[in-house]
Amino acid sequence: MKQTFVAAAVAATLAMGTAVPGFAETPPNMLVIANRIDDIKTFDPAESFEFAGADVSRNVYEKLVNFDPLDLDAGYQPQLAESWEISEDGKTITFTMAEGHVFASGNPVTAKDAEFSLRRAVQLNKTPSFILTQFGFTPDNVEQTIVATDDKTLVLTLDKPYALSFVLNCLTATIGGIVDMETAMANEVDGDMGNAWLRTNTAGSGPYKVVSWKPSESVLMDLNPKYGGEKPAMERVIVQHIQESATQRLQLERGDIDVARNLSTEDVAGLEGVDGVKVIDELRGRLMYFSANQKKEMLADPKVIEALKLATDYEGMSNSFLKGQYTVHQAFLPLTFLGALDEKPFSYDMDAAKAALAESGFPDCGPIKISVRDAQERIDIAQSLQNTWGQLGCDVELIVGTGAQTLDRYRAREHDIYLGAWGPDYPDPNTNAGTFAFNPDNSDEAGATGLLAWRNAWGIPEMSEKTLAAVVENDTDTRREMYLELQREHQKVSPFGVMFQKIEQNGMRANVENFVAGGATTAVSYWVITK
Repeated sequence: MKQTFVAAAVAATLAMGTAVPGFAETPPNMLVIANRIDDIKTFDPAESFEFAGADVSRNVYEKLVNFDPLDLDAGYQPQLAESWEISEDGKTITFTMAEGHVFASGNPVTAKDAEFSLRRAVQLNKTPSFILTQFGFTPDNVEQTIVATDDKTLVLTLDKPYALSFVLNCLTATIGGIVDMETAMANEVDGDMGNAWLRTNTAGSGPYKVVSWKPSESVLMDLNPKYGGEKPAMERVIVQHIQESATQRLQLERGDIDVARNLSTEDVAGLEGVDGVKVIDELRGRLMYFSANQKKEMLADPKVIEALKLATDYEGMSNSFLKGQYTVHQAFLPLTFLGALDEKPFSYDMDAAKAALAESGFPDCGPIKISVRDAQERIDIAQSLQNTWGQLGCDVELIVGTGAQTLDRYRAREHDIYLGAWGPDYPDPNTNAGTFAFNPDNSDEAGATGLLAWRNAWGIPEMSEKTLAAVVENDTDTRREMYLELQREHQKVSPFGVMFQKIEQNGMRANVENFVAGGATTAVSYWVITK
């Protein structure tokens, strides 16, 4: 493994004319990362919807608005758009494009490119298209609703007034990446607007461009020579697919890589005190939760759900096998999101759990099947629930399957308890509110929707109305309070037991500075990193 990897790194470095200081240290202008990147399917921002693909896209494509990696708490900032105005009726947003942004091809970025990029994302109708189509954009109306009136001006016409922050947050998602229209169309095949070509090539105005991708092996990015911002210190970025945590740790200790992104709790602990290495913790947006199918009579009893939440050993899990990589969190919005709630109304209390169960219609509890994916951390959580819920008198069985098997059962509403993870699709509170607290049609005929409330057969017409009201509220403080109130109600009455929020522990060489994995809102940023 080491010999192959170092040879590749040396060859890449020599191609840049940089002297190699030795195998125990990567070149000062090159960043070498170990990460699991076998989920990458495409680099096209209109189609990319996987974690590792989002990392690449963030560094290749600029957007109308984006996040400053060194100040994520500030929220979205102008990028390709220098400013925007909203009409009095709240349905039209007019963007004025900024000067000085140039694609890697040398073509200047214009409003026409933004028009093309957003239109094609709707027209291609790939997996992430819902992020834009939720505003009323359709393949049939984009020529009227997404319009560049000139090279400097882009006008978006929505189907109804939404909170401006909701719209702009969605434009920071990967699908908001602006593509070089001329380059994409020069590589069009059978009307695909360059989609096939952009799966393996890039045409952005960001700090980097992809020069090589070997699926499940590596991604190589070089500087975009036309990039309009400050020149990044890392002139080349190599992301190497290394599946095993132990291998990543070994390569990091030897200095073969600069960053290791998939370290287990054991390997993180093993790095403690190792000279020349540090571990940076970063709170991410992924939540771990369990949910109860309301089609099951016993699990539709609110007191049974209360008992299960009180019989969950949150602190015990987070302080043992999840230590350092998950923190206790009990609301559907991740911390750092607008309106995130940090209140934790449930703690492990077996006496209170037994009292709640005694008040239910099922005081003896009964058989419960937990549907869980065959992944170690999830199995460990499921076994903890099996143990503590068993103390209530519940006969708990674990139904272990692949990710696909478990999800198929969940989407068909055939589970008792589902144990899994959920990550935001875009950095706005509606990304989670719109699935945990929204279910306008609870019928089986509604189909296998992506709404988690529907998957658990939880009919909530009134809460759904509150969720809809929050996306059209333009006063940020009022909108924040709406989500806080919604989550407090959700904690009390929902069949969801939100337990933990992910902490990403990235190991890196001590000289690596400004590594930002993206927090809870975005993806990794290579252009600010120094060594």
